[in-house]
Amino acid sequence: IGLVGKGVTYDTGGLNIKINNMHFMKCDMGGATIVLGAIELIARLKLPIHLVVVVPTTENDVDATAVKPGDVIGSYSGKTIEVIDTDAEGRLILADGLAYLNAEYQPDVMIDVATLTGNSVMALGDQAGALFTHDDSLSQLFFQTSETTGERVWRMPLWEEYAREMDSDIADIKNYHGKPMAGAITAAKFLEFFTNKHPRWAHLDIAAMVFGGSPFGKDKNATGYGPRMMVDVLENI
Repeated sequence: IGLVGKGVTYDTGGLNIKINNMHFMKCDMGGATIVLGAIELIARLKLPIHLVVVVPTTENDVDATAVKPGDVIGSYSGKTIEVIDTDAEGRLILADGLAYLNAEYQPDVMIDVATLTGNSVMALGDQAGALFTHDDSLSQLFFQTSETTGERVWRMPLWEEYAREMDSDIADIKNYHGKPMAGAITAAKFLEFFTNKHPRWAHLDIAAMVFGGSPFGKDKNATGYGPRMMVDVLENI
């Protein structure tokens, strides 16, 4: 089983700079914390699971060498990407993580986890993460486990019509469709483009879940969401 976790340690948005609440963007490595937590738990519990974890890591900052909107960049897979929005950076490193994992390890199951889009928060609030997969059995397993652990996910569509939103005139794909709708879905379709049509791939967009209000502080804190659910899913697989 292969896991990929988004590890953006701080996200300014780059040249498409964030306007509000940038001080919370130290939480943008929440996907990485979940997969690292899962591999530690599985090791400590001595579960008989062959697990590979990939954590692509970066910081999204602004300087003279920053990626610019309109740039075309390469990727690990060899596919080219037109950068429409520099604040859609997490999917760029996840694309490389997924392609690397698939090429080097050929996992039976491939799962990526990320604090990826504000659109997932708009769709589900802070009650659930968004789950994307073509595999019905994997979806059912995540749903049942999330109800048991209280770390909820809800399945969203991956219809092919959404992929057309990511078509580029000058590259193989663009990183953002530029519309205020279906942002979590089009981000998932972007990632799917780099999975080499893996039959058992799942993507979790948990932007609202890993960092939020709690009784343990005056402001937002890490919630601990994710590792328990992930370990339970992997154990059942």
